[in-house]
Amino acid sequence: MAGVGERRKKTLTQPSPASGRGLNRRAEPDARRQSLIEATARVLARDGATGASVRPIAVEAGVSPGLINHYFAGIDALIAATYSAVGDQVSNALAAAVAAAGDDPRARLTAYVTASFAPPIADRALLATWIAFWSLTGKPQIAERHDAIYARYREDLEALLAECGIARTELRLTAIAITALVDGLWLELCLSPDSFTADEARGLAERQLASYFVRSATSER
Repeated sequence: MAGVGERRKKTLTQPSPASGRGLNRRAEPDARRQSLIEATARVLARDGATGASVRPIAVEAGVSPGLINHYFAGIDALIAATYSAVGDQVSNALAAAVAAAGDDPRARLTAYVTASFAPPIADRALLATWIAFWSLTGKPQIAERHDAIYARYREDLEALLAECGIARTELRLTAIAITALVDGLWLELCLSPDSFTADEARGLAERQLASYFVRSATSER
C-alpha cells in the first residue's frame, strides 16, 4: 500500500480525466487565437497589406470567416495582435543578442543594434510582414501598436546608451537617430542582399555608434 506522501504526490501530479479536459478547454481559445495570428503573419508576408482582410486569413487558417470575429474584435484587432506577436519575436531576438554580448556596455549596445542584420530579423518574409504593418498604420489600432513597439525599442536603446555614458539630454534624439539608421540598413539588406552584406551593415552601424561615443567623450572634457 502506498504511503500518505506517495498518495498525495499522485494526487498533485496526476489530474483526473475531468480536470484534464477542463485544462484543454481553457487552452483551446489561446491556441486558436495563436493559429489565427500565425496565419495573418503568413498572409501579410505573402500578399502584403492587400491580404489584410478576413477571407484570405480565414482560408489560410482553415477556419470559417466568422471565427475571426469570434476571437478578435474585427480584422484591425487581429492585425494589431499580429504586430504585437511579431514585435515580441524581434524583441526576444534582440534580448538574446544582448545577453550573449556579456557585460561590456558598448558590446551590449552594439549587439542590440546589429542583431537586426542577422537572422531571424534579417529575413525577407519578416520584412514583407513589417512593411505591411507600416502601410496599415493609418488605422488607429495598428498605429497604436506600432507606436508601442517602437517606443519599447527606443527605451531599450536609451538604457543601453546611458550605460555607455551618453548624456541624459542626448538619449532621446540619439535613440531616434539609431532607430532610423537600423531601419534603413535592415531594409536595404533584406531587399538587396547580393549587393549589400550584413558585414557592411554592421560596419556602418558600428561606425555611427563610435561617433556618438567620441562626441560624448568630447562633451565631458
